[in-house]
Amino acid sequence: MSNGQQQVMRAAETYLPQLQQRNGTVPPWLRRIREEGINRFAELGFPTTQMEDWKYTNVAPIANVPFQLPGAVAASARLAEHVHLLRGRASNTLVFVNGRYAAELSSLRALPAGAKIGSLAAALEAEGPLVEPHLGRYASPTQQSFTALNAAFLDDGALVYLAKGTDVTEPIHVLFVSTAPGQPTIACPRNLIVAEEHSRVTVVESYVGVDGGSYFTNAVTEIAVGPRAQVDHYRLQREAEEAFHVATIQVRQDAASHFASHSISLGGALVRTDINIVLDAEGCECELDGLYVARGTQHVDHHTMIDHKKPRGTSRELYKGILDGRATGVFNGKVFVRPNAQKSDAQQVNRNLLLSDDAVMNTKPQLEIFADDVKCSHGATIGRLDDEALFYLRSRGIGETSARQLLTYAFASELIGRIKVEPIRVQLDQILWSRLHGTGPEA
Repeated sequence: MSNGQQQVMRAAETYLPQLQQRNGTVPPWLRRIREEGINRFAELGFPTTQMEDWKYTNVAPIANVPFQLPGAVAASARLAEHVHLLRGRASNTLVFVNGRYAAELSSLRALPAGAKIGSLAAALEAEGPLVEPHLGRYASPTQQSFTALNAAFLDDGALVYLAKGTDVTEPIHVLFVSTAPGQPTIACPRNLIVAEEHSRVTVVESYVGVDGGSYFTNAVTEIAVGPRAQVDHYRLQREAEEAFHVATIQVRQDAASHFASHSISLGGALVRTDINIVLDAEGCECELDGLYVARGTQHVDHHTMIDHKKPRGTSRELYKGILDGRATGVFNGKVFVRPNAQKSDAQQVNRNLLLSDDAVMNTKPQLEIFADDVKCSHGATIGRLDDEALFYLRSRGIGETSARQLLTYAFASELIGRIKVEPIRVQLDQILWSRLHGTGPEA
């Protein structure tokens, strides 16, 4: 029996009984999404390193653990204190504990009339006609096995819906907290962000582990950006050291819309993030920024895809990685320019800094261009700290360790400086600085 066949069998034995027990009474269209997910996951199982897109990421540590759906978690004073610290100064916060909405820990205020923000599970009951045209339409259950598994478990997550012309000035913070209650658990949050014409919103999506332990977060976020709408999406991943995290962000943009993604990855034992953008109308703009910092034996994988389907689309992508210890990293960035997407302008850059001899980075920027009137470029670098810069700092009386820390901080600070939400920028700046200096709780 092949490794792939064994993984399919393990997946079926672990998850299919849990899925079959939870279907209950749901609308036919939602049942269809779940069943498509169940059937596709049963067919595929987990991906293997024999697949090109998973060549450098072995998910056997996930496939070999019998993760279970967690039970309800009481909102203890200790958990509330953790959430209060994680929320910071955010006024509008949706909190999910082990994938389930925690109303008592959440806070929403200062929202305009055209905004509907809350639990997806509640919206499935009360706002079905609003959700149905979008849910599962961008991140199809048939795309890959982790997306299929998420669809099969589809139950709760965040809904952010903006009617035409709605402007939400304060960021919406969606906070997912995992508590690892003594056994390996799985959470499959599904988030839906819809910004209709001329609307604008900033969404901060955070994943944090508060008790350590082994758990698995398998998240999917679907984003629809309407004509001339603007969505700024921040994604902060700070899972526990023993946790696994797989995520898919699927975005569809309409005419003259603007989408910006800021992805920060700091935690987790094995992490994979897929960001797929479809510029589905003329004049779309998208920006993808990413920063990943890994150490020890962490493995972090980023796959991005920007699909220029229509003319005059613009995309900018900059991902940076810092790897220390025996950490491994993967970056695979693809840009497609379709035959009728003339006047497209795409730039893609991946830069990586290795701080140890044992750290490994695999990078593969790709351009596939089928139009002739375009302006596209891509590039990737893997290197170490610049010897001349180190010599310069040391010649000014700065010790070698401090000089290395300063240069590493400067390498990352370019991306942190692009973050527009000040509390997040300040917090990440502090986390990065403490980690580089080996101090503080995030070190």
